[in-house]
Amino acid sequence: QVHLVESGGGSVQAGGSLRLSCAASEFPTNKNCMAWFRQAPGKEREGVAAIYTGANYTYYADSVKGRFTISLDNAKNTAYLHVNSLKPEDTAMYYCAAQPGTYCSSVRFWWNSAAGFDYWGQGTQVTVSS
Repeated sequence: QVHLVESGGGSVQAGGSLRLSCAASEFPTNKNCMAWFRQAPGKEREGVAAIYTGANYTYYADSVKGRFTISLDNAKNTAYLHVNSLKPEDTAMYYCAAQPGTYCSSVRFWWNSAAGFDYWGQGTQVTVSS
């Protein structure tokens, strides 16, 4: 069982920045996919970014490329999402997800599909005002 705890959300003005953290309990392997999703009221959950812990391969949604950066501290089992140049449309609940023992991109697994992840955090709210 993997337990995920997010933190770092808050309210900022457009153009501002935040650093979201996702602390994970110990994984059974060091080759896992960790991802960030977000969900705004009335909208579907969408993938934002992902990182493969075995080699730090990263993946991003087109809507956040160049503004968001996902990173990993393996020693702390913690993934970060640095969110910069925030826009009002980035307002959402942000969730951390993890799937042990898989690449983020393969024939059987694609990081952008929420259905592929077995473990989720409770979410952290990001609110961006104009």
